[in-house]
Amino acid sequence: MRPRDQRGVVFPSPVVMLSIIAVAMAGIAYVATRGQEAPERDVTTVARTEPTHTPSTQPSAKPTLAPHKPAKIKHKPPAVERGKVYVEVYNNSGITGLAGSVGAQASDAGWQVVGSDNWYGTIPASTVYYPARLEPAAKLLALDLGIHRLEPAVDPMRLDRLTVILTGPLG
Repeated sequence: MRPRDQRGVVFPSPVVMLSIIAVAMAGIAYVATRGQEAPERDVTTVARTEPTHTPSTQPSAKPTLAPHKPAKIKHKPPAVERGKVYVEVYNNSGITGLAGSVGAQASDAGWQVVGSDNWYGTIPASTVYYPARLEPAAKLLALDLGIHRLEPAVDPMRLDRLTVILTGPLG
């Protein structure tokens, strides 16, 4: 009978292999980008010289006025036209017909409701989701419906409309 042999080949674990590959890639990136310095730009400064006034002992005949500064003009954001904004209403509660009734409420307020359905997911409270360009419209819709939570739209929401997800009746 032959004695048992403890020799064999041990393969490195996948973590060790990935670590070796990561270090090798970092080394290659370092060597490839070494010596490439950002191009420098010549910057010339222009000094503005103010005319020097010599103080005189005689009062000047003309009063000097301070330079006029233009008034800051505040631009108002354009008014939201409810009928031009698409709205989708989703029900995330166990109340049958909630999305349809809130969609009708939004339509009565002038919003263009293009759909209502059920939402499957976890939403902490009734929310109006908006793409960045429709944030003022989202604030107005939330005010019209009595919803206090507004959030930026996330995937799979469409980015050309407001999305309302209801977790319970609006009060």
